[in-house]
Amino acid sequence: MQLVDSHCHLDDEQFNLDRALVIDRAREAGLKYILAIGTGNGPPDLEAAVRLAKKYPFIFATAGVHPNDAPKVDANTFNNLEALLQHPKVKALGEIGLDYHWGVPKEIQAPVFIRQLEIAAQFRTPVVIHTRDAWSDTIDILRAHWHPAALPCIMHCFTGDPKAARECLNLGFYLSFGGVTTFPKAAEIREAARITPADRLLIETDSPYLAPVPYRGKRNEPAYVVHTTTVIAQTRGITVEQLAAEVTSNFESLFQLNSGASPLADQLH
Repeated sequence: MQLVDSHCHLDDEQFNLDRALVIDRAREAGLKYILAIGTGNGPPDLEAAVRLAKKYPFIFATAGVHPNDAPKVDANTFNNLEALLQHPKVKALGEIGLDYHWGVPKEIQAPVFIRQLEIAAQFRTPVVIHTRDAWSDTIDILRAHWHPAALPCIMHCFTGDPKAARECLNLGFYLSFGGVTTFPKAAEIREAARITPADRLLIETDSPYLAPVPYRGKRNEPAYVVHTTTVIAQTRGITVEQLAAEVTSNFESLFQLNSGASPLADQLH
């Protein structure tokens, strides 16, 4: 069985003492691919994930400015981002979006979000979206500034209900489900995972955050993706092996990691 962690933060300081061991455990658990998210501590350094991806053939990277880091953007940020998107191990721009939880002014976040969508469209690169307490504004911006590009969009750590899931699916987006899906009170999220078409579903850890049951409240790591995969497979009424194969195929197709991958624009139809 081959698994995928489509979103994790391996550069986080919580892994400083045992990062190599964490990566070894991921491989032992059956992970074929890991997507390391390259927001790090924000500008000027957006290369944290790339540095990791260079060391491990099965780790790929993203680069982007998290909405909470929007105030750190300066004249060089977007030029640096454009350069990183040309690195062969960088497979997406992200995570980007809107986050109204921590009080970063909306008028600062939105232009940074939109500019990054424009850059991703220019480089024909998928995007990884973060949204917190900002659902309506996030979807409005994606509908106006991303949907016309007909390129892949991954809704990271999807925690919406079935209605929100259908809204994203109707726009051609992928839904990536994390450890929250395993929580006892997450019935609506599990239902969203159940109705997601097999070719639009990804699974992630968002480690070191949001560990799944039975590790809830502890540090998360990529190996724990097996627990989320198991719960979603049960919810969908299929075997863990079947779901793992479907998610791995989606990841390979989305990021063109196999010889049979079709052009990105074709994957939305």
